[in-house]
Amino acid sequence: MLRLCLLAAHALRLAGAALLSPGSCAFEDSACGYDWDYAHLPWALHGEGHYISVDTSYEGEKAVLSSPELYTEEWSCVRLIYQIATTSETSPDPARLNLYLRQEGESFDRLLWSAKEPSDSWLIASLDLMNSTKKYKIVLEGEMGQDKSASIAVFEIKITPGYCIECDFEENHLCGFVNRWNPNVNWFVGGGNIRNSQSILPKDHTLNSELGHYMYVDSVYVKHFQEVAQLISPKTTAPMSGCLSFYYQLKQESSIVFTIYLRDTSGFYEEIWKTDSALSADWALAEVDFNAPYPMEVIFEVAFNSAKGGYVALDDISFSPVYCSNQTGTPFNPAEAGCNFEEDLCNFYQDHKDGPGWSRVKVKRNVYRTGDHTTGFGYYLLANTKFTSQPEYIGRLYGPTLPGNLQFCLRFYYALYGFFKMSGTLAVYIFEENHVVQEKIWSVLDSPRGVWTQAEISFKKPMPCKVVFVSWCKSFWDCGLVALDDVSLSLGSCQAADLLLPNPGECTFEKDECVFTQKKRGRGIWHRRRGPTPTSYTGPKGDHTTGDTTCT
Repeated sequence: MLRLCLLAAHALRLAGAALLSPGSCAFEDSACGYDWDYAHLPWALHGEGHYISVDTSYEGEKAVLSSPELYTEEWSCVRLIYQIATTSETSPDPARLNLYLRQEGESFDRLLWSAKEPSDSWLIASLDLMNSTKKYKIVLEGEMGQDKSASIAVFEIKITPGYCIECDFEENHLCGFVNRWNPNVNWFVGGGNIRNSQSILPKDHTLNSELGHYMYVDSVYVKHFQEVAQLISPKTTAPMSGCLSFYYQLKQESSIVFTIYLRDTSGFYEEIWKTDSALSADWALAEVDFNAPYPMEVIFEVAFNSAKGGYVALDDISFSPVYCSNQTGTPFNPAEAGCNFEEDLCNFYQDHKDGPGWSRVKVKRNVYRTGDHTTGFGYYLLANTKFTSQPEYIGRLYGPTLPGNLQFCLRFYYALYGFFKMSGTLAVYIFEENHVVQEKIWSVLDSPRGVWTQAEISFKKPMPCKVVFVSWCKSFWDCGLVALDDVSLSLGSCQAADLLLPNPGECTFEKDECVFTQKKRGRGIWHRRRGPTPTSYTGPKGDHTTGDTTCT
């Protein structure tokens, strides 16, 4: 992607340190109350270049920089202008810049953002801070890794009230919005008292002045049918729902389509607004209900069919937590669609017509038999027990009703016992609310016997639906036991959920050690590995997260 402006030092400098809000710093002649931890590497303030940095000229693993104590009850946006530089092309342990939120009364710092990609220019990161009544600090951590030529620099930290997807395009960083480069059509900054400005409108909307700025895209360089220009917002980093509004002008000489999409981290697009007609020659207000329960980008896309198509201008993007259409109701809580079965079936139920196909049981664990997945000593569900096993027996477990038009990730753990053929012994279906089968979205193909194994399924349906677990006893000679535990549901695709930062103090060790470290003292150290332990009866058959029993 081509950034809409060069993030050069002179372009990014704002009004001055005196006008910056608490927690913000331009690092012109001081660190603005930010303190570094003297137990780690020191940060160096560069007065001439107006930035703060850390490098590998000192021995150490990381540098920590903490803001003064901050407090605001409003939703805020943190914008960080930074650079990670290195002369090494690849490193097994590259330098990394992390940003944490340290809230009053919390035992752990919450990791909000992390970056390790090197760059030869300044980059911008935008992070939403949800409204809270707790005092907090912003903590920056520069990890140097094993790259002996790495350096990390921070040019500016700016904390402003409001949402990171809001923008009036009056500042040079453009609120982190970027243009997806196209050889022929791109979004440009218009307006401003600049010579040779590519401005096509006499006035912007924010200031109603020729000095104001806005974004625009023109068809003059279109060479192909359906040339597309995209303006992409910063990614939301906290759940948001409400009303997204903006002002636009559309001058149409031939076909133009102006569309707004939401795109999640797995690349899934959802259209939320569209127009192909000019309402007036002046700025028009557009409002659309906006729901981003997981990280999303807003994409403003314009498609032209000819070089004489016209232009689209955009200004004053804003957000309100109140829906445009005055919707009411409680937002859907995905935690209510999960269950660990320790106390009851939660919001799951069985159809009385099917009989008691799934039973909530508890067994004593030993070296030959595992307990439940949650604790090893608790409860789980068991289907096809000796009281219900019969040829062609089917047991159904229904979940609660899920709202339509939302992306979900379903995760659960299962274990199979006694089947000769695993295929089809457990399946997951989507049912409509009236118990009409809509679609089978998953089934067992093969599985290690007697081992808790994780399954994950991404799905999205336009109408309200239910998830149904179905166990099938095909014949008397091939009828075993199906165990189910720790069903969870999250918003967003499973691939997108895997990209989310872990909660403080949590780690599955699937990708790395998260933020855990060990002091290498003595002979005993921790090893990250997969599969069984090297010697028999000294550990589990597989890991607890996925149940994987293979070593490769």
